[in-house]
Parts: sequence; structure tokens; C-alpha cells
Amino acid sequence: MSIANDTGAQAARILRSSAELRYRDELERLRAADREPRPEGWQLSPRAVRRFILGDPALQVSRKFFGDDPLVERAIVTLMGHQGLMLVGEPGTAKSLLSELLATAISGDSALTIQGAAGTTEDHIRYAWNYALLLAEGPSGRALVPSPMYRAMVAGKLVRFEEITRCPPEIQDTMISLLSEKQIMVPELGDAARVHARRGFNVIATANLRDRGVHEMSSALKRRFNFETVRPIRDHAFEVELVLGQVRRELDGAGYAPRIEHEVVALLVTVFQELRAGSTLEGTPLKTLDAVMSTAEAVNVLHAAALEASFLGNGEVTPREMANQLQGVLLKDSVDDVKRVQHYFDTVVRERGRCDSAWKRFGDAARSLWA
Repeated sequence: MSIANDTGAQAARILRSSAELRYRDELERLRAADREPRPEGWQLSPRAVRRFILGDPALQVSRKFFGDDPLVERAIVTLMGHQGLMLVGEPGTAKSLLSELLATAISGDSALTIQGAAGTTEDHIRYAWNYALLLAEGPSGRALVPSPMYRAMVAGKLVRFEEITRCPPEIQDTMISLLSEKQIMVPELGDAARVHARRGFNVIATANLRDRGVHEMSSALKRRFNFETVRPIRDHAFEVELVLGQVRRELDGAGYAPRIEHEVVALLVTVFQELRAGSTLEGTPLKTLDAVMSTAEAVNVLHAAALEASFLGNGEVTPREMANQLQGVLLKDSVDDVKRVQHYFDTVVRERGRCDSAWKRFGDAARSLWA
């Protein structure tokens, strides 16, 4: 077996490989055809970065981000400047995906990532120490453990800061001096221990401003970022094709081939869009849920329903499998959500079931949710 084939076989066994591995062939084609000027430190020109994310049929480059194309262009321009890029929006709107794709196309490395959480400390953002070496040798370059931020500055690459608003405000504000001065001081190594960011360095942060546990950002930190809002998909037909295509790619990669009818996916997307928007297609108002009703969650539900159909059913995804798998998304820890969803099924779904067999089977199967 050739090295290329061996690498491909290994990638096929990985549950989720990095974007630079998944799209390696596309990146190589883009580099070979790229004749445009590129900013210092970038692996591709801005036009090629746009093609990588939004697709280019002429080069057999797939579209990877579905939504607001001008947003992608503004994000690319921001990363060429001095401001950081902040992607905000509802959960599941592909903020992290867009962040990963930008880092892959621009820096060739999407792994320089800081995960924001309540337990994130300044050490995670700046640097830490190998305490065994620190005790044996004292402060030294060998004992220093660089953070993704530190390594991005040294290499002139993008660093991703996921869910920055989950960090306490005093930890978030560590970023203020890093974004302003573009350097990290290591006072333990002496006066000359200063790391200057190389050209190509910048920060892509994501923030979910809806979930519990998020903290408000200071005005000083906000000024260091350009904000872009990633919004949910509103086009019904487009979202149906997106969900179906994504699930079929995942199933093909795993070697499963259940039958998935288009009308079943359309039903699922309708439920998600109506509960997300707080209104039915006919204009009847609904109460929105605390649960996340994103396109990503719709993909998860359809994927789970396809697995149920493959291994526990007859190989066809029906409204019954959809209803079974919805429970894990719709009914979590909110008592109010249970009432809102029950009202939706008792009114909207039941009424549609009077003249549509798919909706009737869906409503009948969903009765187990209230058992």
C-alpha cells in the first residue's frame, strides 16, 4: 500500500479528523492554482480562503459554510487587520466550524485552540511551567510550557478562543494586553524574555450569548474585536438539503445506507424552524424553547434516527424514528419546555395529521414523549 493510501485509511478510522486533514486535497489544489497576493504569514490568498470556505466548482472545492457569504468576506478582511474576530450567535450556528475553516485556510493549522470554561486560567492563555523541570533547573526555556496563544504568536498563526464568555471576566481581560501589544512577557526568564507576535498572528473568538454560565465582556475587550453575528438558516428548502447532505456524508463514511425520504427530513426541519422562530409556517405564534433548535441539532437527530433505522428498524427512516430521537433534544431540564412542546404536538402536529399521513405518524409516535 502506498503512503497516500495508508494515510487515507488511517483518516477513515478517525472519528473526527482536523479540517486540514479532511480537506487536504482541496487545499493542495487551491495552493497550486493560487496566483493572488497574500498577506505575510498566510498560507493562501484572501480570494483562495474565500473559495475554500464557500466552494469553487471549477477546482472541485466543496462549500463548507452555509449562510451569510458577505459575513465570510468581512471575517477574512478582519483577520488581515489588527482587530481580532469575534463570532457571536445562537448555539449550533456553526461559529466553531467557521473558526476552524478560517484557521485551516489561513494558517494551515486549526489545532491552536483555547477552550473557554469556568476553570480556564491565565496559564491556559499565556504559558505554564513543567514543575519538575522548574524545581530541578529553575525558570528556563525547557521548563516553560507554551500555550496555544504563545505558539501562535511565535509561528505567526491564528489562535482560536472557543466560548470566551464562559471564562470569568478577569480571565477574559487577560486578552486585552495580548491583543493590544501583540506580545507576551515572561518575567521569570528575565528582562529580555519577551515574545513578539509574528505577522499572520490574530485571534478568532466565539461567544454564545444565550446559554447559562456566560459572562459579560468588558468594553475594553470588546473594542479589541470586530463582532460578526452568525445567524440560523431561515430558508426551509436550503436547510432540508443541508441536513440531508450532511447526514448522508456521515453515514457513507461509516458504511451505513438507510433509506431517508426527503419528506421526512422536510418534516424534521419544519419542526425545528417553527420551534426556533416561535411561529408556524402559517403564522400562528408559538412559545420558543430554552432548548437549542439549531441546524446542527437537526443533523444530530436525523443521524440518530438513521442509526436506529439501520440497527433496530427495517432500514428506513420514518417519522417514528424521528420522534424517538427528538426527546433527547427537546426535553432536557426545562419543565416549561415540556409544556411548550406538548402544546405544539397537541395543536400544530395534530391538526396537520388530519390531512397528512407523515405528520399523523409523527404525532402518534411522539405520544411516548409524554408517557
